Amino acid sequence: MVDMIFSENERDYLKSQRLGRIATAAAPMSSSNGSVQPDVVPVGFDFDGEYFYIGGMNILKSTKYKNVLKNNKVAFVVDDLRTVDPWDPRGIRIYGNAVIVTRESGYMNNTNHPQAKYIRIKPYKKWSWGIEEPVFKDGKFNVKRAATKGNIA
Repeated sequence: MVDMIFSENERDYLKSQRLGRIATAAAPMSSSNGSVQPDVVPVGFDFDGEYFYIGGMNILKSTKYKNVLKNNKVAFVVDDLRTVDPWDPRGIRIYGNAVIVTRESGYMNNTNHPQAKYIRIKPYKKWSWGIEEPVFKDGKFNVKRAATKGNIA
């Protein structure tokens, strides 16, 4: 059984969006190898209710692809503005484990440069705002948190 961390409204929101930002790093940080420069890039994506799939024109040559091969921990953000006046942001940030997969279908098939390789992200922790409830409540930023059972952040 799938351990769902997204509400129905959050899943609907994610399926309505096409752009997000993925953050990766080349290797886990430790005292022996010093700091590692994170990389964050805008990406197109698919969401099937359980996994995020991220492709790209030259994904095999991309920093995100090379980083995931070395370190499967990623962060991913999907957000937008419902309105500018009044200011009404909404979005979801996740932490997840990434693997490289081959897909027979996906959003890259709808481009002039189809690619079968995707980064697949299994989320284990999420934060959302402005989707279930107003983003500002009682003068404070209102964030909904959840994590899957058995996973650590």
